[in-house]
Amino acid sequence: MDSMKPLSGELSNSFDTLMVSGGVEIRQAQNGGTETSLTDWKDLPMELLLRIMSIVGDDRMVIVASGVCTGWRDALGWGVANLSLSWCRDHMNDLVISLAHKFTKLQVLSLRQIKPQLEDSGAEAVANHCHDLRELDLSRSFRLSDRSLYALAHGCLNLTRLNISGCSNFSDAALVFLSSQCKSLKCLNLCGCVRAASDRALQAIACNCGQLQSLNLGWCDSITDKGVTSLASGCPELRAVDLCGCVLITDESVVALANGCPHLRSLGLYYCQNITDRAMYSLAANGCVRSQGRGWDAAQSGGGSKDRDGLASLNISQCTALTPPAVQAVCDSFPALHTCPERHSLNISGCLSLTSVHCACALHPHRAGRAILSNHAY
Repeated sequence: MDSMKPLSGELSNSFDTLMVSGGVEIRQAQNGGTETSLTDWKDLPMELLLRIMSIVGDDRMVIVASGVCTGWRDALGWGVANLSLSWCRDHMNDLVISLAHKFTKLQVLSLRQIKPQLEDSGAEAVANHCHDLRELDLSRSFRLSDRSLYALAHGCLNLTRLNISGCSNFSDAALVFLSSQCKSLKCLNLCGCVRAASDRALQAIACNCGQLQSLNLGWCDSITDKGVTSLASGCPELRAVDLCGCVLITDESVVALANGCPHLRSLGLYYCQNITDRAMYSLAANGCVRSQGRGWDAAQSGGGSKDRDGLASLNISQCTALTPPAVQAVCDSFPALHTCPERHSLNISGCLSLTSVHCACALHPHRAGRAILSNHAY
C-alpha cells in the first residue's frame, strides 16, 4: 500500500463517529445544525478507507476489504497502486485471476514465489486489466511460458521495472517482442533466464530500450561479447550490470561497457574467467578521465557528479587471470571501491594472487574512519 496523507479533521470525525454509532444517529452540532453519523463501515469515505488500509500495512487486509461491498471494492480498486501477493503460499494463480479486474490502477505488483504457483492464465489476467502497471516482479515463476511475455507486451506497455529472474521457460523470441513494446524499461532482471537471454535478445533490448539503467544477466551462460557490446552502445544510461557466470564473455565486453556507459556504478564479473588485465586497465583509464583533478578527500566527501558516476561496486571474484597491478589501478581510479572490511565493495574472493590489492583506506586509516562516521551520521 502507498503511504497516505494524515487524516483531515472531517475524516477523523467520521471515523470517531463510526466507532461509537450502531445505526443512524442525529445529534446537535457545534454550529447549531445537526450531524448524521455513519450507518455502517461500508459508508466510510474513500480517503479514510485508504488511510486505514495504509496504516494496517497488510496487503491481505486490503484483499479482504475489497470483498466487503461494491463500494469498498471500487474505492480500493481506484486507490490502491501498490500490491504484493508474495505472501501467498498456495493458489496464487486463482487469487491473481480473482483480483486483477478489481485492482485496475495498480502501478507496482509483486508476485514473487517461494514455490511455483503462477500460471499463464494469471499473468494474462494482469496484462488484460492492469494497464497502468509500472513495476512487476514475476521472479521464480517457473510455470510461465512465452504466453505470459506476449500478453504483458500487449497489455502493460508502461513497464519500467520487470523481474523475471528464474523464469527459465521464456524464449528469446518472446523477450525480443517484449522489448519492442515496453520501450520504457529501466530495470530488467533476467538472472537465470538461460533461454531468453541470448545475444539476439540483447541486441533487441539495445535497439528498443535506450533508457535501461539496470540489467541482471547472471548465469545466462550463452551470452557472448556480441550481445554485451550491443548493450554498451545502445544503452548508455546503464548504471548496474551483472554478468556473473557469463563464462563466454571476454575483455571486449568490459571495454565496451567502460567506454559506452559513463554512469556505470556496479559491475558483476564473478566467475568470468576470460577477463584479463586489459579489461581492468580499460575501467581504470575511464575512471581517471572522469576524476581528473580530484583528490582523495574530495572523492570521499561525495562532492561532484563525477564521483557519483564512478564505479562503487565491482565483483571480480574467481577471475583468476587478473594480476595485482591491474586491479590496483582500478581501485586507485575509483575511490568508492573498497577492500577494507567496513566498506567492502571490491570483491576479490577466490583470487589468491590479489591479496596485496588495497583501497585508499589502507593508506589513510584516519580518513577512512572519518568517512565511515560521516556515512552513519544520518
